[in-house]
Amino acid sequence: MNGRGESEIPEDPVQEVRRARWTAGGVGGLLALAGLAASALRFTGSAPTVVPAAYAFGAVVCALASVLGSRGRTRRALWLLIIGVMVMALGDQFD
Repeated sequence: MNGRGESEIPEDPVQEVRRARWTAGGVGGLLALAGLAASALRFTGSAPTVVPAAYAFGAVVCALASVLGSRGRTRRALWLLIIGVMVMALGDQFD
């Protein structure tokens, strides 16, 4: 016994890696689209220019995370997703 439970041992590591890649790519793409849509909506309104710029920059960071995640760099993609969402949230505070 090495102290690990059965849930910690992956049955198929290849499938788990593939699932992580798809998840990072899909979430990054979804957040990038949401950021671009929010940027477009804020740009047409009366918000200060920093707000749509923050949403657009956060969307670009999330798109980069999507690309990195689909190439297998899931840990870096996760951190970029967090940074991208934080930039979008910071831009929302100026609204």
